[in-house]
Amino acid sequence: MRRRLKVTAWEMTVRLARGLKRGLDIMVSVLALIALLPLFVLTALAIYADNPGSIFYRQVRIGKDGRRFWTYKFRSMVVGAEQMKAKLAAQNESRDGVLFKIRKDPRITRVGVIIRKFSIDELPQLVNVLKGDMSLVGPRPPLPQEAAQYTLEQHKRLHVKPGITCIWQVSGRSEIPFSEQVRLDLEYIGSANLCKDIMILLKTIPAVLTGKGAY
Repeated sequence: MRRRLKVTAWEMTVRLARGLKRGLDIMVSVLALIALLPLFVLTALAIYADNPGSIFYRQVRIGKDGRRFWTYKFRSMVVGAEQMKAKLAAQNESRDGVLFKIRKDPRITRVGVIIRKFSIDELPQLVNVLKGDMSLVGPRPPLPQEAAQYTLEQHKRLHVKPGITCIWQVSGRSEIPFSEQVRLDLEYIGSANLCKDIMILLKTIPAVLTGKGAY
């Protein structure tokens, strides 16, 4: 009986924690979308003026427990950028090989350089948070081809909902190698709580404004 009570108390604690995290996600996302609406409009106009085509970019990512979902971003690359990726594979600067990163990617538009530096391109993912595919804080969602290369240890990143921001996003962003990103993500998963989420969100603001480590 005592053991059953302990299990029930633990389950209630976990459900409460999840409920509070979801509540924070919804509240902050709604307020952010309302407050950032003028920035969304200006960004959309700038993207189209610089490189006519779609304003938003939709891409399949891997979420909690390996579930696939569509993420939304402001388009920061030229139209047809995905088809150009294979030709640039040899220029990949990611030290771990799982990620694809080029500091001066020729596919990025002039407006794209700016919105990527200040993470404006990621803001439409607030819609993903409202839909429940993502959380405000959590490991960044990988591409299917990236997740396919994960080791068993790296797959632990997929045990929670992916997020818009995370520990390594406020600690150096793209300058941090993938192996260190994984270590920091697993550290977050092992000690996640609402206070930590709020602290990471607050640290995200200066990290975004300085643009350090973004490319």
